Order: sequence, then C-alpha cells, then structure tokens
Amino acid sequence: MIQEPSKPKIVVIGGGTGLPVLLRGLKKYPVDITAIVTVADDGGSSGRIRTEMEIPPPGDIRNVLAALSDVEPLVEEMFQHRFNTTNELSGHSLGNLIIAALTSITGDFVHAVQEMSRVLNVHGKVLPAANQSVVLHAEMEDGTIVSGESKIPFSGKKIKQVFLTPEIITPLPETIRAIREADLIVVGPGSLYTSILPNLLVPGLGDEVCKATAKKVYICNLMTQAGETLGFTASNHIEALYDHMDCKFIDVVLVNNEPVPVHLQNRYQAELAQPVLFDVDRLIALGMEVIYDQIISYENGLIRHDTEKVANIIYSLLGGESNQIAQT
Repeated sequence: MIQEPSKPKIVVIGGGTGLPVLLRGLKKYPVDITAIVTVADDGGSSGRIRTEMEIPPPGDIRNVLAALSDVEPLVEEMFQHRFNTTNELSGHSLGNLIIAALTSITGDFVHAVQEMSRVLNVHGKVLPAANQSVVLHAEMEDGTIVSGESKIPFSGKKIKQVFLTPEIITPLPETIRAIREADLIVVGPGSLYTSILPNLLVPGLGDEVCKATAKKVYICNLMTQAGETLGFTASNHIEALYDHMDCKFIDVVLVNNEPVPVHLQNRYQAELAQPVLFDVDRLIALGMEVIYDQIISYENGLIRHDTEKVANIIYSLLGGESNQIAQT
C-alpha cells in the first residue's frame, strides 16, 4: 500500500478578526494547520464567561473554530449566533456558551476545544496559547500601567510595552511541538499589541518561535489602530515585535501595494485609522524578504485582507503551486 505524503505543516499565531479571515482561505489548501490563539480577551461575552466561570475566554477560539469548520452554513450561523435579549443572555454568543459548557463537563478548556473541533469537523488543530486565562497589561510612555486587553486601546496614551500576568504561565506541550515541527510559521494579521503579542509573550512559546527552523512570515495589518498603532509604518510593527521578543525572527513580510480608496479612508477617520505606510526600503534594511502585492478585500465598506489571495501567497511560500486548491 502506497503511503500518501504528509502535508506541509503551518502554524498560524494570532487572534481577533484577522486570524479567521486568513484561515478561511488557507483551509482550502493541502496543508496541516495549527492555529495558536490568544487567551487574553477580557471584554464582552468572553470577559463575562471568563470572570464568572474562571476559565480562559472562548471568543477568539470560537471564531477560529468557525473559520476552520466544515459544517452546514446554518450550523456555523447557529454557533456564531449572538443573543439580543433583555436578560442575562444578552450579548452572549451561543458558541461561547457551548465551549463554556463543554469545559464544565470535561473539566478542561483544551479538552473542550478538542471536542468542539470534532463536532464542527475542523480542518487542523485549534490550540489556546495557554490553558489558563492571562491578563494583558500595557506600560504607557508616561509610565502608567493599563490592565486588561479591552481597556488598553482606549487609554488615550501611547504604548511603550505590553506584558502578561500571572508570572507563571505554561504553554501547551502541543503548541511547542507544533512550532518545532512546522514548515512555515505565520504571524498575524491582527491587532499588534492585543492579539499577536499576547501569544508570543507566553513564556516558552515565543522562545520556540525564535528558535524554530521554519520560515516565519508576518502578515502586516492594512490599517493602523487608534490606541495601539496610530501612525505606525510596516517597519514600526516589526520593530515592536522585535523589541518585545528580544530576537529578530521574521524572514518574510507580506504588505499591501494597493492604494485604499479615499471614500473608504474617510469612513475610517472616525476611529482614527489610516492605511499603514509600507516602507519597503526600511523592511529590506531590517533583513527581510518583502512580498508586495494587492491583498485588500472590500466587503460592506470594510477593509479586510483578501483571504484567497493571502492564502495563495502563504501556500506558495511552501513551494506549492497556486492552482492546488483543495475542492470543498
């Protein structure tokens, strides 16, 4: 019997809204995906569940599970459904409640995520950065400390650095193994300080990324974020990662070369977001290969990464042909 060749292994690290966008495109390719997802969220439904049940926040995990799932659209819609009522259910996502219930039944958050992955027929593995809640803190340039992932972007101050508590945070053995065995490690897209760095700052996890032999690619954000990266260029994003990690670990950076239409820029003015300036010369000076391409998608007036285009580029970095998209 002829054994099928093993699929190339990709580890994707992030959280927030950016990570699911990438994964929806990437799951169509013949690759073995491991998504490592932040557990620093403390707002909304996730924050309430985290506080009341003393478990890691399920929201970012839920969105990644949905992105990698292979179920009927109605099942995914039900999983993502958010209640709009006048009682304690208001604001809760059904998926968050199911993950919380499974955690209560199994006694373990990671086990609950694994069981949910089976129910949703998830392509690949979804792993929290740690099997515990962590608190994200930001030291501002004026020396003040703001605690809580949901509060940091609204402090009105510029971030100097972010850090995690408690002091002892243990990464999952599965995440360490996945990073060591990866053929490609993808960082982002996502909020720099509140979605990406909370993963890399987990003791041991970031160190393994630095030491990994796999090629490492950073997918740069398309727009700046008020309270996080206002006025940041692409190289500023990289430099912030390097400052926190104390190592230069990015090999390839993917940036956009398509101007954002003025009418869309105007829509983002209210939240003080602007297109990221892609200073390619500075990126090259930092020692990276720069992939400069049209990677923007416009949906309902929102600026997003083009999931198909970005996934195609990521797959090509493995030496794969762009036409080898698996049929779903």
